[in-house]
Amino acid sequence: MKVAVIGCNGMLGTDVMAACRAVGIETLGLDLPSFDITRFDVVREHLPEVDRVVNCAAYVRVDDAETQRGQAYAVNAEGAGNVARICSAKGIGLIHLSTDYVFDGRKGAAYSETDPVNPLNVYGASKLAGEELVRGAGGRSVIVRTQSLFGVRGANFVRTIARRLKQSDEPLRVVNDQFMSPTYTRHLAEAIARLLQADREGIVNIAASGHCSWFEFAQAIAARVKPGAAVHPVSTAEFPRPAPRPAYSVLDTSRYREWTGTALPPWQKGLEEYLAEEKLA
Repeated sequence: MKVAVIGCNGMLGTDVMAACRAVGIETLGLDLPSFDITRFDVVREHLPEVDRVVNCAAYVRVDDAETQRGQAYAVNAEGAGNVARICSAKGIGLIHLSTDYVFDGRKGAAYSETDPVNPLNVYGASKLAGEELVRGAGGRSVIVRTQSLFGVRGANFVRTIARRLKQSDEPLRVVNDQFMSPTYTRHLAEAIARLLQADREGIVNIAASGHCSWFEFAQAIAARVKPGAAVHPVSTAEFPRPAPRPAYSVLDTSRYREWTGTALPPWQKGLEEYLAEEKLA
C-alpha cells in the first residue's frame, strides 16, 4: 500500500508519517508551500498516484477563526472538498480528519457518529462543511472525528501549561466545566495506520480512552511537571474566549473498536508518554 499524507509537517501529520512507515506502509508527505489544498489545480496536478490519502491539513486556530472565517473555510471546507474530488476522480481512498467541535456539547453524554451536529463556532462549522464536501465527492472515504490533540510538533495545551508552571509560581486558572478526551497524536496516528488497513467507509470517532475537564487535565500535568503547584478551577463564564466551546464533547469510540478490535490508551498514558518524549517531567 502506498499512502500520501497531506499536512505531513504538522503535529498529527508528522506522527502519521512515522506510524505508517513503522508498519511497512510506503508513505509520501505533502505540505505547504508546494502543496496547497485551497488550490484545486495544485491538488489535481500534484497529488501522486497512491492507494490512500490521509488529509491532516487544517486551519486549527479556533479563536482566530471567529474573525478569519474566510481562511478557515478555505482550508477546512473548500480545501477538504478539493482533495476529496480529486481522490474520487482517481479512485483513491481518503481518510479525512475532523473534530468533536461539530457538536454543541448539550447532549450530556458521549457523542456517537450518528448524533445530530450543531457547531457552536466558526472552526466547527468550517470542519462540518468540509465533512459534507468530502461525503458529497462520492469517493471511498472515512471521516475521523477526534479531539483535544497534543503532540511534539506544534502548540498544544500540555506544552503551554508545562511552560507556565516552570516559568512562574502564580496559580493557574483553568475551566472546569468543559469535558473532553485529551488525545496524544502518536496514539491517534497509530490508530489511523490501523484504519488504513481496515478497508472501511463512513464516519468514525477516534480519541483517547476516558475523559476529563480541562481543569482535571491541567491538574494531571501539574502533578507530573511541578507537584504542589496551584491549579484553580474557574467556569467558562469566568474565562470567556472569542469562540464558544461545547461543554461536553466526549466522543463514543465504540465504532472504531468494532472496526479494528482495538482502542486508544487512556489519556493519562498519552500524557505520560508525551511528557517523557518532550522531557517536560
